[in-house]
Amino acid sequence: MRQVVLDTETTGLETSQGHRIIEIGCVELTNRRMGRTWHQYLQPDREIDAAAAEVHGITADLLADKPRFAEIAAELLDFIRGAELLIHNASFDVGFLDAELTAIGSACVRETCTVLDTLDLARQIHPGQKNSLNALCRRYNVDDSKREMHGALLDARILAEVYLAMTGGQTSLALAADAKDLAQGDPTAIPLPAERPPLRIIKAGAEELEAHAASLQQIDKTSDGNCMWVRLNRP
Repeated sequence: MRQVVLDTETTGLETSQGHRIIEIGCVELTNRRMGRTWHQYLQPDREIDAAAAEVHGITADLLADKPRFAEIAAELLDFIRGAELLIHNASFDVGFLDAELTAIGSACVRETCTVLDTLDLARQIHPGQKNSLNALCRRYNVDDSKREMHGALLDARILAEVYLAMTGGQTSLALAADAKDLAQGDPTAIPLPAERPPLRIIKAGAEELEAHAASLQQIDKTSDGNCMWVRLNRP
């Protein structure tokens, strides 16, 4: 499974007012492991709104020698093609990407890949709670201490960790060594004796099973019917 976590920074909030993308950051997830990144600053050929500059700190001087979107579009599309894009508040970023792509006569985002809005996902998992990226970092203990200002690649990396934590996967460490290490064996490991007795299996009692079922029903209720264990057992 290949996913790409994507974030953008822009000159302002509305494409209808001629605002443009000035930074794109992507982090690739392959089978839930972080891999390659793709990052680019862009020359927008327009001023950056003061309010936007306060958020991301990007200046016209920084962008003066950077390429325009048309010059990097093919490289970007090659990176995301066929992947599932993970974007927080996807309508904003996809709207800006589609505006840029349309302007150069290229296919829109959803003609190239699928899109999962992690903000919608967070609202399903945590209904009625704050689900901004900062709030999710606090909830899942993801380090965002370097996020003094918004940055597309930094935010994409943070969102990747949040998504993996939010969907119940390992974030930074592998659960086991890679195949090479396993093949060589661990010299510090202490082998168990072959004649050891079988492990004792302790099964849950009736009260424990009832309490477990009640917990699952509560999770299913608060997640609007999205508890996987309950869904698997529905007729």
